[in-house]
Amino acid sequence: MNHLTFDSFALRPELRQGIQDLYYKRPTPIQAEAIPVILAGKDVVAQAPTGTGKTAAFVLPILERLQPHKRDIQALILTPTRELSIQIAAEIAKLGKHLDVQVLSLHGGTDIERQISKLERTVQIVVGTPGRVLDHLQRGTLHFGRISWLVLDEADKMLEMGFLDDVAQIIVSTPQDRQALLFSATMPDTVKQLAARFMKQPQHIRIEHGQKTVEHIRQVYYVVNQSDKLDALLDLIDSTRPYLAIIFANTQQRVQTLAARLQQLGYDAEALYGDLSQKKREKLMRDFRSVKFQFLVATDIAGRGLDVEGVTHVFNYDLPTDVDDYVHRIGRTGRAGNTGIATAFFNRGNRGIVR
Repeated sequence: MNHLTFDSFALRPELRQGIQDLYYKRPTPIQAEAIPVILAGKDVVAQAPTGTGKTAAFVLPILERLQPHKRDIQALILTPTRELSIQIAAEIAKLGKHLDVQVLSLHGGTDIERQISKLERTVQIVVGTPGRVLDHLQRGTLHFGRISWLVLDEADKMLEMGFLDDVAQIIVSTPQDRQALLFSATMPDTVKQLAARFMKQPQHIRIEHGQKTVEHIRQVYYVVNQSDKLDALLDLIDSTRPYLAIIFANTQQRVQTLAARLQQLGYDAEALYGDLSQKKREKLMRDFRSVKFQFLVATDIAGRGLDVEGVTHVFNYDLPTDVDDYVHRIGRTGRAGNTGIATAFFNRGNRGIVR
């Protein structure tokens, strides 16, 4: 059992205040294992499922050792999606609030000239997607010659999305003596090869799917006919009264149809899917985090990386075909020690993950 507290890491007072402001209680297993190793200056390859608190596992030691009065970029964090980049930058800003840390998210869908203007001022931590970071590097508006930390977050997803060459080009632009930290939900050969190529005797940390991750999530399922799914969902919503809920469907059309039906019935629901403009997606997520609506109906675009505090329920209206997608979906609730309920609907004809 993990008896550590955040005080065990002897972090600077300003950082401890940031942790208290966010009501973090005890370190999660990935935090307990990774933070001391990162503070010791070692390269790390960490395999941890979504929802385990891995962002703070690398952000806290970086903030502990960051030099707030230096104007240089000291850390680069690469992430696969715009949403995750924005989310990590926001968490850094919150945890580092009392250190006056300057962080910038570099991602597509935002005016590059505005980003260039911000880079001309003090920026100590850059979080970004590979394509936009590489764009800045090639323009000469970004330099990583003095960074101390390089983080590859959701490395498997980044490579799966075809960013290998971009990531390799960016890594080459960083100093040899920087500390490299790689976090990944799965560890395919491409990720192992990347680690072997660019990391110095990394320490390997692995948090199993069942280890402290889903024990806070109660998983239930219902066998229903396809035609009865909506009624079953409405009955559960009315009986369980979620604070915030994410409802997953497998296609954009089903997401749009279900969200529209819920709206017609008087539920505060919105649809999230890939064809939405970046501006609309960002506004949608801001509104959801601010509890301006209660039910987010989504495709698997929301299955990874979207960390929304207070999601009490996840409903798998449609089952995914992949077990990892299922784990990522239910990981939207029960995060970092909180409890959550994940519900799945299936019938005996399902060709999904249930056999």
